[in-house]
Amino acid sequence: MKQGDVRVGVGIYICYEGKILVFKRIKEHGRGQWSAMGGHLEHGEHWFDTAIREAREEAGIEVHSPRLFAVTNDFFPESGKHYITLQVEVKSDSAAFTNAEPEKHVEMGWYRWEEVPTPRFPALQSVYDQNYKPEYLNG
Repeated sequence: MKQGDVRVGVGIYICYEGKILVFKRIKEHGRGQWSAMGGHLEHGEHWFDTAIREAREEAGIEVHSPRLFAVTNDFFPESGKHYITLQVEVKSDSAAFTNAEPEKHVEMGWYRWEEVPTPRFPALQSVYDQNYKPEYLNG
């Protein structure tokens, strides 16, 4: 990706019993920041399919009932990246997960919305700044 390109990201808010699954990022892009699951929209893929795929790839968790709840415009000045992020909430029927990508993230866990640690990855912080909240956290 060259500077000036805009990518489409998909943020995945995995909801279970009033909590979301978040992790601390360890790769250069967002190192030390807390984030929801996420990934790139692939050519020809629907963003709901991206959410389901990425939940499986990153956390080894099966999810269902994808729902778009926000769209954010996220800039990363330190890397020159710019994303339009489709924020998708999904439901899980289980709290069981695995850190399927330990080279990308650590300290994964379930948090109530008000308790998600900081600093937050810009795409996640944008959701808070715009007063969005996944409806699936309400039960």
